[in-house]
Order: sequence, then C-alpha cells, then structure tokens
Amino acid sequence: MATTDTHRRDTGGGSGMWVSGWTAFAGVMMIFGGAMAIFQGISAIAKDDVFVATRDYTYSFDLTGWGWIHLVLGLLVVMAGLALFRGVLWARVVGVVLAGLSMIANFMWLPYQPVWAIVLIAIDAFVIWALCVGPGRDAHAR
Repeated sequence: MATTDTHRRDTGGGSGMWVSGWTAFAGVMMIFGGAMAIFQGISAIAKDDVFVATRDYTYSFDLTGWGWIHLVLGLLVVMAGLALFRGVLWARVVGVVLAGLSMIANFMWLPYQPVWAIVLIAIDAFVIWALCVGPGRDAHAR
C-alpha cells in the first residue's frame, strides 16, 4: 500500500517521516518526565535537607548520589524523547529501556518524594505503553 504525505508511518527510516500519534505522545511525555527528573536531581544535589529520608527503608542510598543519577537519567530521557520525533526505530527501543530505568529509579525514590515519584512512574508507564503500541495500530495507519 502506498502512503501519502499525510499518512506516513513511523517505520524506522528517519529522514522526513512523520511520527505516529502514539510516538509523538511518548516523545512529549519523555521530554516532560525527563525535565522533571532533571529538576529532581538538581534539587537533591543542591539541597539535601529538602528531602525527608526514612531510616527503615530497604533501599537507603546517599541523596546526592541519587541526585546525580536522576540528573543524568533525566538528560538521557529528554534526548531520547527528542529523538523520537525523527521517527527512527532505535529511539523507540532506547525510549522503552530508559523509561523502564526511570521507573526503577523512581520506585527507589519513593521514600524521599512519594507523590513526585508516583507521578513519574505513571508517566513512564504511559511512555512504555505508547512506544509499544506501534505505528501499525494508529487510527490512520490502515
């Protein structure tokens, strides 16, 4: 089936292809979630006394170290989110992997900022779902 300019699909080729709706959604969510992780990391690095740490939590790590992990992971997530708009297949795969790592990092971040961590876990779950839906299941891809 030939595709028109308005119905191009995300096939992994890159160069000038339009991304699917779910891929665009995942890209926006990754940029937002990555930016939130960057802010999370900066706040943990800059002021350790902002966060309340629970002593009886199984995963007890240095807060400054977690700040650097969130900062670097957030930067990688933002870059992968931007790459999704090019429509390349590797960005989808990297997006799923980074969203999974972000989910794990935010799960371990629960004792410090539970609401923030739960919101970012939900965003990462939506990103993984949107990237795994695939362009073949979009309404315009027949």
